[in-house]
Amino acid sequence: MTKRDLSGISRRDFLRITQRFGMSSTMLALGGMTGVITLPSLAKAVESAYDKRFAKEARHTLRYGAAGFNARNLLVERNGILEFVRDIEERTDGEIRVEFIGDNQICGQLDCVTKTMEGIVDLYSASTQNSAGGAPYMNVLDYAYVFPSRAAQYYFFYHPDSNKVFREPLEEMHGIKFLFTHCELRGIMLGNNWRDRPLVTSVTELAGTSNRVTGTQLGRLAMEMMNLNPRPIAWEETLDGLRQGLIDGAETWASAVAYANMSPVVSQAVDLRFFCGTEHTAMSSESFDKLGGDLQDAVMESSYLAQIAAQYANEAALVNTVGFSNPQQEGTIFHEHGVRNAFLSPEALREAEEMCSPEFQPAAWEQWRDRINGWSGGLDTYQIIHDVAREIPADMLVENVEPRRWWKS
Repeated sequence: MTKRDLSGISRRDFLRITQRFGMSSTMLALGGMTGVITLPSLAKAVESAYDKRFAKEARHTLRYGAAGFNARNLLVERNGILEFVRDIEERTDGEIRVEFIGDNQICGQLDCVTKTMEGIVDLYSASTQNSAGGAPYMNVLDYAYVFPSRAAQYYFFYHPDSNKVFREPLEEMHGIKFLFTHCELRGIMLGNNWRDRPLVTSVTELAGTSNRVTGTQLGRLAMEMMNLNPRPIAWEETLDGLRQGLIDGAETWASAVAYANMSPVVSQAVDLRFFCGTEHTAMSSESFDKLGGDLQDAVMESSYLAQIAAQYANEAALVNTVGFSNPQQEGTIFHEHGVRNAFLSPEALREAEEMCSPEFQPAAWEQWRDRINGWSGGLDTYQIIHDVAREIPADMLVENVEPRRWWKS
């Protein structure tokens, strides 16, 4: 297993390179490097990427607000951004150039979507759950236990029905064109107070704990039904909340803990799988419409490639980089920081599902379900997503999900 070793490059030197050549060129160069990376080798690769990207004048320069992502942490959570930026510039022969703005410099998890709708940026990446505060239709992905597996999530986003029940209503309501996403399922990441406790085996063992929740209203509802006391805390403040013991845990997913340097203050990763963790990329519909037919086709094809890349690369990174596996690989982020994986049994997952899902607790979801169905134009959104997600076997591996061009299928 070949990994990138950036230990010989200081943060100051890294920042100096990005200031000179830009984050996009740095990110693209680093994405193609492996092994021990020295400052001279990185500088040479970045300069080469920069010269290639600026060899001709672009017809369109797209501003990409990427929340807290940067060239380093995109190698931990493999959400397709690297592949998309590289491919769209190459596919259009430089007609489209992407100005990548990460590290929360122009927008964060909670406001990237609104800044895209306002025209401040053309593209953004953030979780759909954090974005749901600014684009409420994204709540449609967050019905508890509507997705039984990561494979079911990918299958849905490739499926043509994702257009009618998700993408098209989202674009009509919010002016946002959903392009691609990584897929994980959220659990509870417990802080240091649980380091010396037995490994969690049931959600009932977490009853009464206080846990961070994202901007999604539906995730909050599910947590209340499981007695997990959701507390809305911004993603950027979650690390301090766990470190200081202000919360027992955080509702999020494994690679998010790893990429955000949260692993030192997380003791157990409880794989509750109760709703989506989808770090997506979307585009302003207005910006998309300005491109013209040929470049619009290119954006869609590059999105398709990025979706495939996220599907395969993030599954590998979960095992080889994050350490979200049993047995856990040595040298992974979770292994180095002593994060134990609490993979719940099918019986324990069923127990949690019966506590909070619309299938078993329909009355609790009626108000939100009616609201989202109204936004969709009258579709039974939960039932459509639920049925699509179960068209494949429950135990299908992610790598066996067939990629499809969702806008053509």
